[in-house]
Amino acid sequence: QVQLQEFGGGLVQAGGSLRLSCAASGRFFRINVMGWYRQAPGLQRELVATIPTSGRTNYADSVKGRFTISRDNAKNTVYLQMDSLNPEDTAVYYCNADVLLRNGGIAVNYWGQGTQVTISS
Repeated sequence: QVQLQEFGGGLVQAGGSLRLSCAASGRFFRINVMGWYRQAPGLQRELVATIPTSGRTNYADSVKGRFTISRDNAKNTVYLQMDSLNPEDTAVYYCNADVLLRNGGIAVNYWGQGTQVTISS
């Protein structure tokens, strides 16, 4: 079983910064794409950013230039540096990973439990 554990959520003022991290644990062969999603109250969960093993990043338009996703493959960890935060960024942020459980197998998708990010105006 694979577990994703997020860290780093909290309450900050508009214009501030937060850094989220997500560490994968368990038995697996390799983690393919890692990413962050978020869900605000009353809204659907939306993509924030993704990063495959190649490191080629993808961002939602709403966070481009403000958020930076990175990963440490040796630590099976993905990070999300969030700068210039505004109240519209308030949401529960979820870590996501496509995990190859064994060599030659198919990837299985996993979610973290989520971490609350609240931006005050």
